[in-house]
Amino acid sequence: MPQLMRTSNPALGQDTFRTVESTLGEGMTISGAVNKTGILVLLCVASAAFTWNRFFAATSPEEAMAGMAPLVAIGGIGGFIVAMVTIFKKQWSPITAPIYALLEGLLLGGVSAMFEMRYHGIAIQAVSLTFGTLIVMLLAYRSGLIKVTDNLRLGIVAATGGIAVFYLIQFVLGFFGFRFNAVNGSGPIGIIFSLVVVGVAAMNLVLDFDLIEQGARFNAPKYMEWYSGFALMITLVWLYFEILRLLTKFRSRN
Repeated sequence: MPQLMRTSNPALGQDTFRTVESTLGEGMTISGAVNKTGILVLLCVASAAFTWNRFFAATSPEEAMAGMAPLVAIGGIGGFIVAMVTIFKKQWSPITAPIYALLEGLLLGGVSAMFEMRYHGIAIQAVSLTFGTLIVMLLAYRSGLIKVTDNLRLGIVAATGGIAVFYLIQFVLGFFGFRFNAVNGSGPIGIIFSLVVVGVAAMNLVLDFDLIEQGARFNAPKYMEWYSGFALMITLVWLYFEILRLLTKFRSRN
């Protein structure tokens, strides 16, 4: 099997399709992966709508926050646990991937509702930009406008790793009272930083598309369609949160 391309998505590494056996029967297809991704997105949206409606059905902001906190915690922690299980047990993905989508919906719906309460209309803007970015990157990849070369791959992986390390350092130093106000604020530095992160997240979609295409080419097992959809969901969730963060910075300047 030729060298598989690397992606910075933790669910789609260069050995993702090496660690599963090729099948002599019906294998993974690109259309199958797209369909499974669509199902996962619908499940996520349905779950997000549930938490969203519950938040805005509350009679007071205090009641809304009190009712939302457990759902967000369950979605965040549960989603992380299920994601780890799915990454290490890919053959379970037909079951775990839908569960992950539902849990992430709880998180996304709750967080989006809280931002919406402060910045009216920001959630639909973030959703529109996320799916718009997905479509643009897919078209750019399919048309050959963006070609996945070794240099491009290395640059995206390095940039994603750098962002992850920065977020980790920021999280740890936060316990000691250190704040990166310039990066997290709504000033020029903060907005430029968010634009760069959104761009890196968007480029990760291209690497995901390329890995999925290779999975179909190598006749990976059928369950890898679910796993590929799950992997794409990880990138989409990250992209959505970064776009939401960027829009918040723009809104806070007004």
